[in-house]
Amino acid sequence: MQNVVVCVGRHHACGYALKTGKYFHNLMERKDFETWLDNISVTFLSLTDLQKNETLDHLISLSGAVQLRHLSNNLETLLKRDFLKLLPLELSFYLLKWLDPQTLLTCCLVSKQWNKVISACTEVWQTACKNLGWQIDDSVQDALHWKKVYLKAILRMKQLEDHEAFETSSLIGHSARVYALYYKDGLLCTGSDDLSAKLWDVSTGQCVYGIQTHTCAAVKFDEQKLVTGSFDNTVACWEWSSGARTQHFRGHTGAVFSVDYSDELDILVVLQQCKVKSLLHSPGDYILLSADKYEIKIWPIGREINCKCLKTLSVSEDRSICLQPRLHFDGKYIVCSSALGLYQWDFASYDILRVIKTPEVANLALLGFGDVFALLFDNHYLYIMDLRTESLISRWPLPEYRKSKRGSSFLAGEASWLNGLDGHNDTGLVFATSMPDHSIHLVLWKEHG
Repeated sequence: MQNVVVCVGRHHACGYALKTGKYFHNLMERKDFETWLDNISVTFLSLTDLQKNETLDHLISLSGAVQLRHLSNNLETLLKRDFLKLLPLELSFYLLKWLDPQTLLTCCLVSKQWNKVISACTEVWQTACKNLGWQIDDSVQDALHWKKVYLKAILRMKQLEDHEAFETSSLIGHSARVYALYYKDGLLCTGSDDLSAKLWDVSTGQCVYGIQTHTCAAVKFDEQKLVTGSFDNTVACWEWSSGARTQHFRGHTGAVFSVDYSDELDILVVLQQCKVKSLLHSPGDYILLSADKYEIKIWPIGREINCKCLKTLSVSEDRSICLQPRLHFDGKYIVCSSALGLYQWDFASYDILRVIKTPEVANLALLGFGDVFALLFDNHYLYIMDLRTESLISRWPLPEYRKSKRGSSFLAGEASWLNGLDGHNDTGLVFATSMPDHSIHLVLWKEHG
C-alpha cells in the first residue's frame, strides 16, 4: 500500500513538471515569435509600396483556407470604416456641407444610420433650398422638414423646366363680353356686358356670388361689397349678400375703366409709399408714378395743387424705344418692360440698375416682379424668368385671349412666390384672362405630386 501511494505521488509530480516545462517552452516560443514579428514589421515598413504589394501577394499565395477566411472577415472592418459613426456629429455635418444635394440623397440610401445623420443636418437642406430660390424660415429647425421641402422644391423646379408646373381651367357663366377682372385671396371677380358681376372661388371653380349690375369696366371688392366702374360713366357700390346697390356716383363724362388707367391719355398711374431715402423724398412719403409710351414720371403726393414732377425716366432720349404699359413699383425699385427687355431703376438714385434682355423673345409684357422670379407674357406664352440668372426658365401656352388696349382683360394671380417659393405659396391662380367666348381662362399651379 505504501508503495502504491509513492508511485501515485511520483506520477502527479512528473505530470506537473511536464506541463510546467511545456508552458515555459511555449512562452519562449511566443517571445521568439513576437521578436521575429517586430523585426519583419520593421523590414516591411522600409519597403516601397510596390514591394509591400508583392510581399502581400506572396503571403496570400502561401495561405490556406483558415488564413484566407480570417483575411476576408477582417478586411471589411479595416477598409470599410463608417466615418459617420466614428466622427462626432458636428464634424459629420461639416463634411456633409461640401456635398451637393443630389449626392446627399444618394448617400441617404447607404444605410439607416447614414439616412438619419444626413436628414438631421438642418443647414445642409436649408442651403440647398436657398440655392433653388426658395424662401427659408430660419426659425424652423426641424431638419427632416427641410429635407422634405427640398424634395418638394426640386420636383417643382423640374416641373418648371419641363413646362409642366401649371394646369388650366375655365370659368363659364357670363353671356356677354367680360371686361373687368380683379383677384384677391383666392377669389376672382368678373364684370361683364351682360349686366352682371360674379365672384368665383378659383380653387373650386364655383360661383360664390352673382348679382345684377350695370356694364362693368372695372371691379374691386371685399367680403361685403363690390365697387364697379361702368361704361355708363358712373361708379356704383353693391352689397354681395343681397345684390342691392348701396351707392351710386355720377359725374364722369366718359366710361370709368379703373383707378389705374386714364381713359383720355392712356397713361398708367401707380401710387405707392416710398421705402428709401434720397434728396427728393423720405421713407413714408407717398409717390405717384405715371407712364406713357416713352417715359415714366415721378410725382410727390402733398398739399400742393400744382405738383412738380420730381423726375422723368426713359430708356432712350430719341424716343426710339417704347415702354410696355405696365409698371412695377415696390417703394424701392421701379421696373418696366420695353422692346429691349426689362429695365430696373433704383428709386433712391434713379439710376438704372440693370437691363435684362431676352433675345429669344421680344416685346414681353410685365405681369409681376419679385426678388427671385418675374412673370411675363406675350400673345402666345406665359413666361417665368429667374432673375438670378436673368434667363427664362419656363413657359406656358396661352389661348387666343381677348385683347384690349384698356381695362383689365388679363391679370396676374398670387404674387408672393415671385420673392421665392416656400413649398406653400406655389398654389392657386397664376394668370387669368377673358376669352372671346365670354369665359375666363385660368392658369393655375399644378398640385404637388
